[in-house]
Amino acid sequence: MSNDDPRDASLESKFVLPNTWYRDDADSLSTSGVFFSGLVMVTRNRYLAWPGVLFALNSAINQHTLRAKEGSGGALGNLTLSFMALLASYIPFVTVTAAKIS
Repeated sequence: MSNDDPRDASLESKFVLPNTWYRDDADSLSTSGVFFSGLVMVTRNRYLAWPGVLFALNSAINQHTLRAKEGSGGALGNLTLSFMALLASYIPFVTVTAAKIS
């Protein structure tokens, strides 16, 4: 028999399940980032946008594709939402001008 024959009993190895990174729980910092971004949109408090951006960046940096569930959105949507909330909170400083009283 050849050494590379798969039917050779001496080439057998014990079956071992692979180590996986799959986890079923949600990422709480990512959820907090979405919450802060929504809160910025509702309250128009621009100071709440910064923690949302930090949480979204943390979620994007700590993202593992092998840990993600099938069909999960990932961190890109959270990152986009937080930057849009930051932009929406600071855009009135650029577009709205004070009216002159004559």
